[in-house]
Amino acid sequence: MEKEAHLFFLDVGLSDSKDEKPAGRILTCHADGTNLQTVVDGIGTIPDGIAIDPENRHIYYTNMSVPSTNSGFISRVDLDGKNKTVIVPQGVTWTPKQLSLELTTRKLYWSDREGMRVFRSNLDGSSVEVLIQTAQGEEARKDARNHCVGIAVDAERRVMYWTQKGPSKGNAGRLFCAGLEIPQGGKAEDRSDVKLLLDHLPEPIDLDLDLKENLLYMSDRGDPPYGNTINRIDLNRHEQLEKKILVRKLHEAIGITLDLENKQMYMTDLVGSVYRANIDGSDQKVLFSDVGDLTGICCSHL
Repeated sequence: MEKEAHLFFLDVGLSDSKDEKPAGRILTCHADGTNLQTVVDGIGTIPDGIAIDPENRHIYYTNMSVPSTNSGFISRVDLDGKNKTVIVPQGVTWTPKQLSLELTTRKLYWSDREGMRVFRSNLDGSSVEVLIQTAQGEEARKDARNHCVGIAVDAERRVMYWTQKGPSKGNAGRLFCAGLEIPQGGKAEDRSDVKLLLDHLPEPIDLDLDLKENLLYMSDRGDPPYGNTINRIDLNRHEQLEKKILVRKLHEAIGITLDLENKQMYMTDLVGSVYRANIDGSDQKVLFSDVGDLTGICCSHL
């Protein structure tokens, strides 16, 4: 039986909050936008990043909870919405954002905004490791240039990419990369292999990779003309990296996911729209508008 592309995306539920508590949801639909369904509702902890394990039929998602406190956590639930469980409890990761499930090594990677870190764990949440620590302390936490948000992992080339978004609309965002392992004798806060790839970005958010072509896709929430866009970075260019804008005029751009089999990409924005475009940015369509306050999105063939 041929597998079909499905979308899974998150609504933080701020617009539909009751008693000042968000009413977040996990939503799913076919890749053409049909058969929209709610998988899980009543999520009051501001879900942000989402990843799918199609083999075990699991959804993983991050919960930012209260960003001013060390109260974020990571949850897992079955594709049918049953058996919801916390795999990384509160107190481990401050404000978990985008997460990436690396299927070949069976590892989960995620960025931690106010925690100023990049993490890795087993799929059950065990063996949590801090791979990157950009800064430490309350004063550093106030500086959004230290805030890690997006994450993408290339297990074959043994490298990970992450964004540090900078102040809102501040044109101080950055894109970094480093190896999957801390160099011998190094520490998460002082790694010798961290490379700054791009600087002065409007407000970079989420990432996804075309592993075959070695292309990185990035959403940017900053102001136009360079922000509220979807961008592509050709990683084969090494020391001459440039970002090419593929899609413009999003409204608080957040999520990005690729369907490489069908050469399409899907995007979300906080205003509540889900978009589809060809992998080169052409033929952009709105699948949904005003469906909530949307954050992460993931495409999976099931």
